[in-house]
Amino acid sequence: MTNALNFEDQLKYLNLAYSLRHHRELTAEAATQRWSHAEFLRRFIEAETLERQQRARERRIKAARFPVCKTLDQFQWDWPKKINEAQIRHLFELRFVTEHTNAVFCGGVGLGKTHLATALGYAAAQDGHAVLFTTAIDAINALVAAQATHRLQAELKKYLAPALLILDSC
Repeated sequence: MTNALNFEDQLKYLNLAYSLRHHRELTAEAATQRWSHAEFLRRFIEAETLERQQRARERRIKAARFPVCKTLDQFQWDWPKKINEAQIRHLFELRFVTEHTNAVFCGGVGLGKTHLATALGYAAAQDGHAVLFTTAIDAINALVAAQATHRLQAELKKYLAPALLILDSC
């Protein structure tokens, strides 16, 4: 005896949320446009994949705990005057993340270090990397508290797990 599920129940079982919400309109479009079975299946899977990728990006951005979302496009390049724009743009290629090296922004107050660090983290999260943004003070306080309660190793993992850890000085 089989427990046959209808199509929508199967989509629920397989956690195909996008397909569950949009299968009727996609099926109607396939009929109207006379798609082949292969084309219908390709588009069906592509739509589900794109939605899952978007949800994953949103989860990474939320998990990063950015104070605000900033992008490189929002950065004001006219101040400070001495910033090396080519070098900053090179960082946004994110090779340093995959090579497991560091990037450090140094400078006085109000020069855009937090903006650039946040934008860099946002770009990394969009690119599929796990990111965590925190202040240096918050990280130190959390580690000291964890050491006092004999949870230092577990707390350290929180900071070592992401591909990109942003420690802001503010």
